[in-house]
Amino acid sequence: FAFKMDLKSLVWYSPEQFEDNGYEIPTTMEDLIALSDQMVADGNTPWCIGVESGNATGWTATDWMEDLMLRTTSPENYDRWVSNDLPFNSPEVLNAMEVYGQFSRNDDYVAGGAASVATTFFGDAPKGLFTSPASCMMHRQASFIPAFFPKKGEEVANGEADFFYFPPYASKDLGNPVLGAGTLWTMTKDSPATRAFFEFMKEPSAHEAWMSQGTFLTAHKGVNLDAYATPALRKQGEILANATTFRFDASDLMPGAIGAGAFWSEMTAFANGQDAKTTADNIQAAWDAIK
Repeated sequence: FAFKMDLKSLVWYSPEQFEDNGYEIPTTMEDLIALSDQMVADGNTPWCIGVESGNATGWTATDWMEDLMLRTTSPENYDRWVSNDLPFNSPEVLNAMEVYGQFSRNDDYVAGGAASVATTFFGDAPKGLFTSPASCMMHRQASFIPAFFPKKGEEVANGEADFFYFPPYASKDLGNPVLGAGTLWTMTKDSPATRAFFEFMKEPSAHEAWMSQGTFLTAHKGVNLDAYATPALRKQGEILANATTFRFDASDLMPGAIGAGAFWSEMTAFANGQDAKTTADNIQAAWDAIK
């Protein structure tokens, strides 16, 4: 079962920049796109995006894809995509990729232009939120990313940085989906003691003890959210608790040759200008080759 969680459906921003420019937190994907367009009209750059990560280059693009799959098609189709019952080059997956491209391949939307996405280290990407003037207004990334901020996360505690939920489309009636990953407990050797330990780990108190330490986020819906050590963690806990759909990171669930192979490399090629259909066809061909 899931124990410690990373919440991925987050957009990070500078409250000062939003206040100075009169921007409001969007609650729908339509509003988020409209806000991005307004930022461009104001002479600002909406997004910082980077997918470079050494041998793992491309993984941040797969997270975008996963979040957008949950916002453009059903949870059942997401599950079928994970198992390849829904092929990578199906219309549903191609649509999510094209939507990602509307964000990442738009020179007006991305700090440094679309060509910079493939070569920008993912840990450097959010630093544009804190430059003067700001290089970008928003950055979509998981709950761990403050560790890569210039002050190693102090920005969240002192109000220089905050986050909001990566919103769903109002027009698609898919609820409030949340993407995540994390630490899973499994029983490698069955015994009465192990079963007793697992029963204890299911109790809210086992999670609340860790929640109070300041770095732990749980998916347990029975916990007292007041046990979280910081307002930011509590806010993330509320997003998890209010999710109508939760899905684990798809690339982590796919075969390694796909989720940590072709999916990464082909999304990097997509960042370098390869079209969506070729990208999807290539990933599907890699999957067909291992069946």
